[in-house]
Order: sequence, then structure tokens, then C-alpha cells
Amino acid sequence: MTTLEIILSAILFCSTAFTILLLTLPSRHTHAYKEPPGAAPLKEPGDKDASELHTPTKASVQVLVLGDIGRSPRMQYHALSIAKHGGRVDLIGYRESDPHPDLVSNPHVSIVPIPPPPPLLRSGHGLLFIVLGPLKVIWQVWSLWMILGYRTEPARWLLVQNPPAIPTLALAHLICFLRNTSLVIDWHNLGWSILAMKLGGAHPLVRVARWYERFFGRSAVANFTVTDVMATLLKTDYDIRSPILTLHDRPPAQFQPLSPEHRQRFLSGLPQTAQYAAAILKGDMRLIVSSTSWTPDEDFSILLDALKQYSQQDATYHQRPHILAIITGKGPLKEYHQQKMSESKPQLSKATISTAWLSAADYASLLGAADLGVSLHTSSSGVDLPMKVVDMLGAGLPVTGWSRFAAWPELIQEGDNGRGFGSAAELNDVLRDLLVEDVPQLSRLKEGALREGRRRWDDEWDPIAGRLFGLVA
Repeated sequence: MTTLEIILSAILFCSTAFTILLLTLPSRHTHAYKEPPGAAPLKEPGDKDASELHTPTKASVQVLVLGDIGRSPRMQYHALSIAKHGGRVDLIGYRESDPHPDLVSNPHVSIVPIPPPPPLLRSGHGLLFIVLGPLKVIWQVWSLWMILGYRTEPARWLLVQNPPAIPTLALAHLICFLRNTSLVIDWHNLGWSILAMKLGGAHPLVRVARWYERFFGRSAVANFTVTDVMATLLKTDYDIRSPILTLHDRPPAQFQPLSPEHRQRFLSGLPQTAQYAAAILKGDMRLIVSSTSWTPDEDFSILLDALKQYSQQDATYHQRPHILAIITGKGPLKEYHQQKMSESKPQLSKATISTAWLSAADYASLLGAADLGVSLHTSSSGVDLPMKVVDMLGAGLPVTGWSRFAAWPELIQEGDNGRGFGSAAELNDVLRDLLVEDVPQLSRLKEGALREGRRRWDDEWDPIAGRLFGLVA
């Protein structure tokens, strides 16, 4: 074969390969957004001459969460709000637990499940994580590439939950470029800070993850954050120049205070409370509720140690009501802490602990029936907030929670709608104050919780996300 023939063959091969590549690329969204005449660029609320992006027709939005859809309430609420205003939604995520029933029945919502990784790739311990972690990422990349690029129609918007940042942000950036889709990142926390809890802040993988998140975090056309302090950090530390809009978590409509009749009926019917219902209704027993994902950033041992201290014999022992503590949720450390609970029973003469995994309706009613909510979220980054506290306030439930991080005051005003603590001893003091020594304070905190809970998810979402997506005028 002559040199010329070799060159021509190479050109033919490259041309053919390039043609095949073009033909197999994901299809593109064809209705590109055009600014209305005279419109100003999108800016944060409160900026001078601020305006929002508007689409000429009802939006199509892909909502992506690289996690269990059923345990991702904020992303489910996004999908419900988009559909409520006539937008088309592809809700993409793992389907390990039941999603909100309104999503399943909504004709505007398509739930697209991500295939779970093989069991071998799900280990997250020590050296196995170092070896299997990259293989799991490759599996996720391929699964997301096929779903976002081929199994779903191109959308006007891609709304991505962060964390996890790896591999979601890089792949979302590429997909949006190829499909003519606008990327919006919904910042719930900082992904590298969660990895640092597992590997340590100085670990090379943590440093790489932090660089990666900062780099690809700048690729969105707009960003939502759950707190103002997070928005400030993204501007200063991540140097994000696109609009950053604080979209605080707010309770949806199902979280409401219960009437006395509804409370009695619910407590008598729920298996975890049925045998104690009469004592709770009389005030001889107090019902406290904590929802946890059983992860390292929610240290259940704090509550367990506080209940041990509450049960100690002293001068006020006989005045103290018994506490029924119901802990809801699923997660990797649940079995470990259940073993600790079992071992601690002899030290819990004034407390009974029960775990539960409830339906969305029963969980909402449980919050409405309880006397006090407990948040053990310690915040890996210091700039996020636990959504469980928002739900508690929506049900008119006073909250006590770990308060040693910067974002806490954005949600809880000390002595108005809740109390903070920074140790098991301080939590024990709060329990004694509210349940024994200053019971009227608990009523005052309930009034504050009811006030805070009046602002609902729709009130927050419509003027911010609704306007961004062009669904609300």
C-alpha cells in the first residue's frame, strides 16, 4: 500500500468515525431561550434592575438526584412545584423507597430510575472505598449518560442536586452542552466536606474533590442554595459568578398541627405509640421525635447520652415525666446505634427509645402529635441546614438541635421557636427545662414554631425557582 493510499484510508476512517459520532450524539433541545427585548440579565433578588429568565412556553425540566428519590424531599418538592405550574418533569434518581404519592399519579411527572450499582460496588469502608469507589463512579457515569443523553427527551433545564458532586456535576455540564440545556445546581451542602468526614480533611482525594466541586460548580447558569451563608461562601470561596439565589427549605402543605381529636386518634393507632397514648395525652409521658439518616454528621450518641443523664437519680427524679423518643429514618449506622440502645436500657429508667420507618403521611402526623423535635445534624460544612427541622416547624413542633454551626440562626431563633445545644449535657439541660422546670416555655416555643411554619414551600419556591424556570410571572 502506497503512502497516498494510507493517508486516504486514514482520512476515510476519521471521516467515517466523526460522522458516526455526530449521528450518535444525544439529540438537542431546539427551543433555545431568547431574552425578551430590553430584558436585563438575571441577578440575585434585591439587586438593582433585577429580572428573571423566562421561557416562551411551559418549561421542561429534568430533576436529577444521585440518591434515593423517596428520601430526597426537596427534589421531590421541586418536581411537584414544576408540575403544578404545568411544566414537564423527568425525575431521575434511585428508586429504593416509595416517592411522594402525588408524583406517581401526576401526568406531568415521569420518574426515571437509575439502575443501582452491583452489591460489590456499594461498600464504603476503608481500603475497599479507595479501590471500589472509582469503579462505582464509572458505573454511575455510564448509567447517567444513557439516561440523560438517550432515554429521556432533551429538556430546557437540568436541575441537579449537589452533593454528590462526583460524577454528577461534570457529566451534567457535558450533557447540557450537547443537548442545549441550561444547568441549575441546587446546593444542599458541600460534597467535599462530607467526604472529609470519612477520609479526613488532609486526604488527597478530599483535596481533589474540593477542586473538582469548585471548578464544575461554576458551570451552571444559576444556583439555588439552602442558606444565605452558603450563598456567600459560593461567591467568595468558589468564585461563582452566575446568579446564586437562596431558596430556603419550607414545609409543604402536609405538615400541619393536629387537632386534639386527630392527635388522640393518631397516637392510639400508631404501633409505636398505641400503648403509651393515654399517658402522653395526660402529660405523664412526653413524646419527642428525631429524624435521622444514621450518618456520621448526625451523632445519635448525643441523644442517647442525654437520655441517660435525664434518667439519673437526683432530687427531681420523681417529678420528671417519662420520655418516649421515636427515631425515624434509615441509614448505614442504624444497626450500630440500635445495639448501643439495647446495651443502654438499664440506664434509661426515664426514657423509652423506639425506631420507625413511616409513610410520609404518618411521619407528618407524628410531628404534629409530638411535644418536642430533636435535630442531631451537626453540618459537615457549617453552611447547610437540616430539612427535618423545617418540617417540624411546619407541624408546629418546637425544636431543639445541635447549634454549633454558622447557618443555625437562619432557621431557629433561640428561645422563640427552639433551643440549641452543643453537647449531651446541654441537651439534657434543655429536656429538663422544657419538660420539668419551665413547662410554659415549651408552649411559648410552640407559638414561635407555628409562626415560623406559616411560610410554606410554595411561598418560597414560586417567586424564586418558579420565575427562573418561566413558570410564574
